[in-house]
Amino acid sequence: MIQIGVDTGGTFTDFIMFCPDRGWKRWKVPSTPQDPSLAIIEGLSYLLSKEDYRDKIELVHGTTVGTNAFLEGKGAKTLLITTKNFEDIIFIGRQNRPKLYSFSLPPKRQIIPPESIFGVKERISYKGQVVENLSEEELDKVYRWVCKQQAESIAISLLHSYKNDIHEKRLFDKIKSTGMHISLSSKILREFREFERTSTTLINAYLAPVVGEYVTRLSSKLKNTTLLIQQSNGGCIPAKGVNELAVTTLLSGPAGGVLAAYNLAKSLGIKNIITLDMGGTSTDVAICPSKLIQTRGYQIQGYPISTPMLDIHTVGAGGGSIAWIDKGGLLRVGPQSAGADPGPACYGKGEHPTVTDANLFLGRLIPESFLKGRMKIYPERSHKAISHLSSKLQISPIETALGILKIVDTNMVKAIREVSLEKGFDPRDFVLVCFGGAAGLHAASLAEQLNIKEILLPDMGGVFSAKGMAEADIILESSKAVLKLASRNKNNFLENDFYFLRTQLSNQIQELGLLNRDISFEALADVRYKGQSFEITILFDNLWEERFYTEHKRLYGYNLTDTPLEITTIRLRSKIKRDSPPPCRLSKNNISHKKASFVRKIIDKDGEKEVKCIFRDSLSDSEALKGPLLVLDDFTTYYVPQKWVLTTKDNHLFLLKD
Repeated sequence: MIQIGVDTGGTFTDFIMFCPDRGWKRWKVPSTPQDPSLAIIEGLSYLLSKEDYRDKIELVHGTTVGTNAFLEGKGAKTLLITTKNFEDIIFIGRQNRPKLYSFSLPPKRQIIPPESIFGVKERISYKGQVVENLSEEELDKVYRWVCKQQAESIAISLLHSYKNDIHEKRLFDKIKSTGMHISLSSKILREFREFERTSTTLINAYLAPVVGEYVTRLSSKLKNTTLLIQQSNGGCIPAKGVNELAVTTLLSGPAGGVLAAYNLAKSLGIKNIITLDMGGTSTDVAICPSKLIQTRGYQIQGYPISTPMLDIHTVGAGGGSIAWIDKGGLLRVGPQSAGADPGPACYGKGEHPTVTDANLFLGRLIPESFLKGRMKIYPERSHKAISHLSSKLQISPIETALGILKIVDTNMVKAIREVSLEKGFDPRDFVLVCFGGAAGLHAASLAEQLNIKEILLPDMGGVFSAKGMAEADIILESSKAVLKLASRNKNNFLENDFYFLRTQLSNQIQELGLLNRDISFEALADVRYKGQSFEITILFDNLWEERFYTEHKRLYGYNLTDTPLEITTIRLRSKIKRDSPPPCRLSKNNISHKKASFVRKIIDKDGEKEVKCIFRDSLSDSEALKGPLLVLDDFTTYYVPQKWVLTTKDNHLFLLKD
């Protein structure tokens, strides 16, 4: 089997492929935002020959289609059906103020207008009892209203449907003949907290037709290829299952990188890592304290999405982040990005100075080696863009370029502190794993500010997220609100509830044609002290109580062992194993280097200096080189400053504080 990972980013689309008789190959092409599938087909034309299509091909794709559609307001025309008198829930939310003392907060963007919401007469109690029946007359009224709206998608989220979904099912049966996509909250998120459940279901309905149409179009272009889509939880799912779960793809690209970093660290015996994925448009950071951390607290433009996702924090700090001057005359960087089109000034189209232009201006990028020399770079355009900005700031171009890098580094340091210090972890106890096209140029600076002593720069760092996708397993998840007080020393009080989830997942596995694979299940539970408002998700086994006490004390510094424990929601995760490709060992590239190294001048905070430039594929294991150095890889560049030592181990690079 040929296995391929494809990560579509805002600036570049990354590829990695394993072929049993040829080993590993990697590639990178500029993204095509107008139709991401065009860049994918272009990349595959390089990786695959006509003969390859005779073999079985499995492709895992991380896509930003759903995220972009939401951020740009280009989702499907969507309707929301909810319980009467709860039509405003999506607008009211929880009334939290993002800025406590601001008197002029801008209104939250509306996903759909109020006229696209229908309140249906029905009521189910929190115990699941029918208080007011959903009449046939009301069903007919809903059907007539839906038919008049000319929408593409419908979200149905009724009060307490997590406990009893009979009315949601009746609504589904009534309007399914319209042919519109329908998302039921009792299937998307069978959990209490109606705002989060309604928001998640609505966003899924809003994105499903867009994501589904894109996946269908891409599938039609791929011959003899099994297409899987990367999910935000670190696993993938067969393409035909994405229509129902579009909301699970919002962080699919970054999730692939975190998964790859975690697997690599585990293989190298490294327990604690912080991941830094810096691409052309944004930077994604995550913390892995001996395990992958998941969250259900993700928000996009103020709307919660409560499906499980890897806990990833994203900031607008990438190679394409634009430098600009605010109203107060201060230099800012991002979150606006030049993206793939027009791109940084040095790409030949753009006019605005970016982080990439600053690195090029200071000598940290070698134009001749950019994208293996396939992409022409225009240094004079970077110089012009930065000089124009410096004249407005009334400082020198060098100071401007250094300022751009300092600001973008500060933004990334802040993001790392949010996932570490603000969650009770000391970054000094972690190894910083850096990947993505731009991370290697900033890694040492970030580590110095965080007092991190060791940096891991993985082999294939420029396409590392694609590698995580190539090795991802299929993961399906289901949840169920239970709201039960725990029975001490008795774990089978949830046996029937877990059986319900296992049956649900088994049916889904069968529908996706995955029964003949190696399947495992993992039980989890959301636990809190009785009377608390929020829960901690822990592995549910014979030691679940001890796990809760340990995690609660780590997070909050105390325990209440005499207070009853309440389990609000149970979760079941099924992992379906895919054939794992062997450890990656890239052969030496067929690039004719005139010499293994050369010297270039660069500029940093200490002034101008000469540095040795070394090609990545000329390094051997157990080599130790002191900075300053520039290491040139096919799709990324690593900067090793003074007081850092570059070492190699198992084909990976490490930076150690001297």
